[in-house]
Amino acid sequence: MPFTQLQIELDERAAQSLLRKRRTLDTSQSPHIVLGGTTECGVANGAGVPPERLLPQTAGCASNVSEAHGKPYLAFCSNDYLGLASHPQLVAALQQGAQQWGVGAGAAHLVSGHFAPHHRLEQQLAAFVGKPAGLLFSTGYMANLGVVQALVGKGDTVFADKLNHASLNDAMLLSRADTKRYRHGDMAQLAQLLAQTPNGRKLVITDAVFSMDGDIAPLREMLALCEQHDAWLYVDDAHGFGVLGRQGRGSLAHFGIDSPRIIYMATLGKAAGVSGAFVAAEQVVIDTLVNHAHSYVYTTATPPALSVALLQSLQLIERGDALRAQLQQLVQRLRIGLADLPWRLMPSDTAIQPLLIGDNAQALQLSEGLRERGIWVAAIRPPTVPQGTARLRITLSAAHSEADVDRLIGALHELTRRS
Repeated sequence: MPFTQLQIELDERAAQSLLRKRRTLDTSQSPHIVLGGTTECGVANGAGVPPERLLPQTAGCASNVSEAHGKPYLAFCSNDYLGLASHPQLVAALQQGAQQWGVGAGAAHLVSGHFAPHHRLEQQLAAFVGKPAGLLFSTGYMANLGVVQALVGKGDTVFADKLNHASLNDAMLLSRADTKRYRHGDMAQLAQLLAQTPNGRKLVITDAVFSMDGDIAPLREMLALCEQHDAWLYVDDAHGFGVLGRQGRGSLAHFGIDSPRIIYMATLGKAAGVSGAFVAAEQVVIDTLVNHAHSYVYTTATPPALSVALLQSLQLIERGDALRAQLQQLVQRLRIGLADLPWRLMPSDTAIQPLLIGDNAQALQLSEGLRERGIWVAAIRPPTVPQGTARLRITLSAAHSEADVDRLIGALHELTRRS
């Protein structure tokens, strides 16, 4: 049976402590949640797979929702950095948007799915980050696929940081351009690669805040290299928008840089608290995407009610200095509290605070130890991160309290004494 080989591969991942599982939230997004059980049950609930080949945790199950069902947890694994995902003003705006505009767009933007709230949001997002024009996408993943594929192709070259997000890696492969990857943050190597590539369009792509390390790309130096070598700079600011820079305007504002050759992308389901993504750039770039970005042209538009909620979110971000200050205070409190652990807290000034464990099984054990204490922190393992760098990815939100952070610090110290 074709399923048998799939199950063997899943067994192999499980043996390496690499098997992924989903867990179900029974409450809205916040630091304090109620977590249900896992929802996976092998391949097609084991259909066609001999019982002896089923994973122990999935054999004979239909939906394993009893595990930890109804148990409250303190969560440190959401990207809801400003605590807006359940904000009452956003909930009210979404309700009002659905009442006025319905719950579906019905078509692609280029057919009959481009609504007035979409258009207003694109204009306001572009202005907020200091760009002439903007374009909405359904997700950041779709935005990255569309932009890179539309701007470069055969005969062109993409230059990419080796720790870029998977969506950027997929995007450069889809583009069919030549690809050159440089060591993480190594501007000398990037300069060398650019100098060795005299022909074709050149596109440098990078995370602004790296999602698994929490560090910030040297965007000022990257822009200087792009200016020197006539390259575009595509910045994925999924984890910087709303958090970094004056009024949360993102990583470009954080560094105080601007250039027509910068193409900026940010997601709207993290600090913005809703869903989607946008690209902001020169008008000619946006016009090119409208005509050539497959992940924009050939997909149904997002519900216009989401844009109504995001227009409200943008106002909260702009007025959210107190939330950003609270977030930074919690970051410093956590770093001080975990400074003496045997595991290294990776260097990061952002809401992403990775605790480097190294071993896959030990990272899972620590995550489980925290879960037994009512704290949810995700263990991140290869291939999401390089081999030997499994970690606990601690993410903080302005909605956390000092007591929440102290509870996590205490639990990790307790686990240290028992390990």
